[in-house]
Amino acid sequence: MVESTAPDVGQRIREIREQQGFSLRTLSERCGLSINAISLIERGENSPTVSSLHLLAAGLEIPITDFFEQEQELTVVHIRPAHRLRSESGGIQMDSLGIGLRNQQLEPFLMTVAPGASNLDQPIRHPGEEFIFCLKGEIEYCVEDRVYRLEAGDSLLFEATRPHCFRNAMATPAELMVVFQADRGTHLARQRHLGS
Repeated sequence: MVESTAPDVGQRIREIREQQGFSLRTLSERCGLSINAISLIERGENSPTVSSLHLLAAGLEIPITDFFEQEQELTVVHIRPAHRLRSESGGIQMDSLGIGLRNQQLEPFLMTVAPGASNLDQPIRHPGEEFIFCLKGEIEYCVEDRVYRLEAGDSLLFEATRPHCFRNAMATPAELMVVFQADRGTHLARQRHLGS
């Protein structure tokens, strides 16, 4: 069982960057985020957005779940709500629902999108597939040029190489289960969702 308090994602990003021998400047050039933005995230002075987490993962050529993982690889992962690893920025909160499985390919998250929050200015695309299940509220999900309005109980499955983005145009939060899937060997899979 994985038992943990809120993760220090910034510290984990710094550890991985240093393990790979990248300077802040090198990582900045590889992922497209400014040196200052990366430094603020690593020091815990700025929470990384889903989009910036994906960009950083792409620059480091690792799956996004590596930012949340424990040291050991498990065959069974059981996480209680109070021990979920969380990242939050710009009205979008991502709680990991399970990481650390040996050879893991599915990455489940609980995503809460505050009223008015969106990533419309930064459409996302990455290898693999993406599954969305609306648990509460309503959300507009745009895949390529088509907008899908999801209500509680609705689901959406699509090829994640298609540009996609979302927004909560309602007055209440939207709660979604989001599952990313990609081959372990394609490190760019699941690399783009909070928005910087």
